[in-house]
Amino acid sequence: MLQQSLAPSSEANPRDRAIPQSVLDAVRTLIAWAGDDPEREGLLDTPGRVARAWKEYCAGYDEDPRKHLGRQFHELGGYDEIVILRDIPFHSHCEHHLAPITGKASIAYLPGKAVVGISKLARVLHGYARRLQIQERLTAEVAEAIWKGIEPRGVVVVIEAQHGCMTGRGVRTPGVGMTTSAVLGCFLEDAASRREVLALMGK
Repeated sequence: MLQQSLAPSSEANPRDRAIPQSVLDAVRTLIAWAGDDPEREGLLDTPGRVARAWKEYCAGYDEDPRKHLGRQFHELGGYDEIVILRDIPFHSHCEHHLAPITGKASIAYLPGKAVVGISKLARVLHGYARRLQIQERLTAEVAEAIWKGIEPRGVVVVIEAQHGCMTGRGVRTPGVGMTTSAVLGCFLEDAASRREVLALMGK
C-alpha cells in the first residue's frame, strides 16, 4: 500500500476555494483508501470535481419540489380525463451505497379543479430524485406532492429503474430493473380506472 500525503496540493484549482476543506480532504482520503495516490497528476483536481458533482447530484435538497405546482390553470374547457406524462428520464443516487439510480417515471393524474404545465410534473420528479434516495420513497414522494399540490381526483406514479448498487457491486447483475408504483384517490378505489391508466401508460 502506498504511503500517501493527504495535504492539499499547492496548485489546487481556484474553483475549489468555495468548497469546505473537509470535503476536499474526505475525497482525497477515499482515493487513498481505494489504493491510488491523490497527489498524482490525474487526480489533483478530482476532489474539487467530485465535490461540485455531488452538489449538483443533490441539488434537490436546496428546493421544495412542491413549489413547481404553485402555478395552476383552472380554465379546463370541460376537460375531465386523465393527464399522463410518460417515460420521464431521471437520475438519482442510492442512500445505501451512493451508487447511481437511473430510470424513467410515468406520472398520471385525473384533474379536479386545476391542471399544471406538464414540465412541472418532471420538475417535481427531478426535485426529489436529486437527493439520496430509495426508489420506493421517491415514488411515494412524487405521488404525494401531486396529490396535495393540485388536489386531483387520482394520481398514479410508476417508476422503472436500474440500481448501480446491484449492477456494479454485490450481486453484480446488470440488466435487472425494479418497478415501483404509487396509486392514490380514484385510481386506488376503482379497479377499472386503475387498469385504464396503467394501460395508457403502457404498463
